[in-house]
Amino acid sequence: MSQQLADRINEVLMGMVIEIKVPAERRIFLTVSADNLLDVIRKLRDDFGFYHLSTISGVDTVKNFEILYHFANSQCCITVRVVIHRENPEIISICELIPGAILYEREIQDLLGITVKNIPDPRPLLLPDDWPAGNCPLRKDWSYQAPEEKIPGEKK
Repeated sequence: MSQQLADRINEVLMGMVIEIKVPAERRIFLTVSADNLLDVIRKLRDDFGFYHLSTISGVDTVKNFEILYHFANSQCCITVRVVIHRENPEIISICELIPGAILYEREIQDLLGITVKNIPDPRPLLLPDDWPAGNCPLRKDWSYQAPEEKIPGEKK
């Protein structure tokens, strides 16, 4: 069943899919370019009923970043993978298609430092407003510097 669905998806997306895999029943993985992301998600939503965005996750592979969009419907779960370059890490917002994506996109901006273009609300979500720019906790090159502990009323 999953292979037939993957074949239909590949046929409908004609040339927008870089790679498609079916690693297990009810699981499909697509790799697409950032330029085709909105068109692919629109087709998956409108033609195949993938309305439910489970989550968006980001991975620092040291060489690049991968953004993974996890969708589900009654037939299967599908992951749309986009590889973006580390030198200019940016991706287009999918909020125009899936409004609930905003929280995940804000999280990606905070923790990986990836710019999400056209995001309706770019404010930090998880990190404090005074968090230093360019200090991205989920990047592999980030190192944590513990602040000096201050105990109120401590004798010096």
